[in-house]
Amino acid sequence: MLGVMNKTLHLDLGERGYPIFIGPRLLGQADCYRPYIRGRQVMLVSNETVAPLYLDSVRQTLSEYQLAEVILPDGEKYKTLEVLQRIYDGLLQHRFNRNCSLIALGGGVVGDMTGFAAATYQRGVDFIQIPTTLLAQVDSSVGGKTGVNHPLGKNMIGAFHQPRAVLADTDTLATLDARQLSAGLAEVIKYGLIMDAEFFAWLETHIERLLARDTEALVYAIERSCRCKAEIVAADERESGQRALLNLGHTFGHAIETGMGYGNWLHGEAVATGMAMAADLSARHGWLAAADLQRVRELLTRARLPVEPPPELEPRRFSELMAVDKKALDSGLRLVLLHAVGEAVVCGDYDAGLLQQTLADRVSMTGS
Repeated sequence: MLGVMNKTLHLDLGERGYPIFIGPRLLGQADCYRPYIRGRQVMLVSNETVAPLYLDSVRQTLSEYQLAEVILPDGEKYKTLEVLQRIYDGLLQHRFNRNCSLIALGGGVVGDMTGFAAATYQRGVDFIQIPTTLLAQVDSSVGGKTGVNHPLGKNMIGAFHQPRAVLADTDTLATLDARQLSAGLAEVIKYGLIMDAEFFAWLETHIERLLARDTEALVYAIERSCRCKAEIVAADERESGQRALLNLGHTFGHAIETGMGYGNWLHGEAVATGMAMAADLSARHGWLAAADLQRVRELLTRARLPVEPPPELEPRRFSELMAVDKKALDSGLRLVLLHAVGEAVVCGDYDAGLLQQTLADRVSMTGS
């Protein structure tokens, strides 16, 4: 039985829709798994950090299935085709068939790689997401984006493949280090910025409760974030329009991650800086009020996130890295910018000169 604090959302994609379970003590709830596992074979995929903490609990809950496991190295730098091969090796060595299910137990890297393996093994098998970081619980585990990085660009190799269910167990956040918790808050703040001004204001009041890992506050923030994402994904599953709003700060952020080497800046840290830069560029266009720009920077800072890019990335290099982005179209690079807190827009006709001013001013401020 799920507790009174637990919440369940449904991402409406017709026959491919699925539940998102949110709250404490979910790992041991067999009813959160069984309806979404069609065959007898289950491959558990985790990493060297998470597996010692939570793999036994999942294994015990699913003891009636034919279980196998693959343990990956931990870190963004291992989100590669070479490491992905280990999942395929495990599936083939154990002779897993087309009715098998994969379970991703870990953060965004584990989820993205397991999902991509599921999307491509025997042309597509089922998988379940069990995200163990805040960032994965509010973002990467929901929506069906899967993939790996390439040395020249983040997430450039991947597929859309929806999970059968998502289990966001807030108890797993107790073992998350403070830096990773803050990185997850970047994506939480993003939802307030792109479509939910009331939620942004709630975060301004309650950010310290989230940093203190207050369970009630975490469940509320995760549910509201997932509700925002589910609404957008249901309307635009493959990012042909509205879903691009979820990329606020990501084009700047991916440039930082690629330029600094995967894993040196956490994804949420890079996105936080990217959102601050997007807000800066929006203000330069006269769209975002100066007071709102200050609110954005202050909330990110209170969440213990960076708001200035690394000084090592000089403006020309930053521009080059931004151009190698999967969101670029034939007509050029699109950016997500802000008209107000809670109102974002996908913009292809921004002023390139103002973008260069943002890059030059922010980078020079960091290096001074």
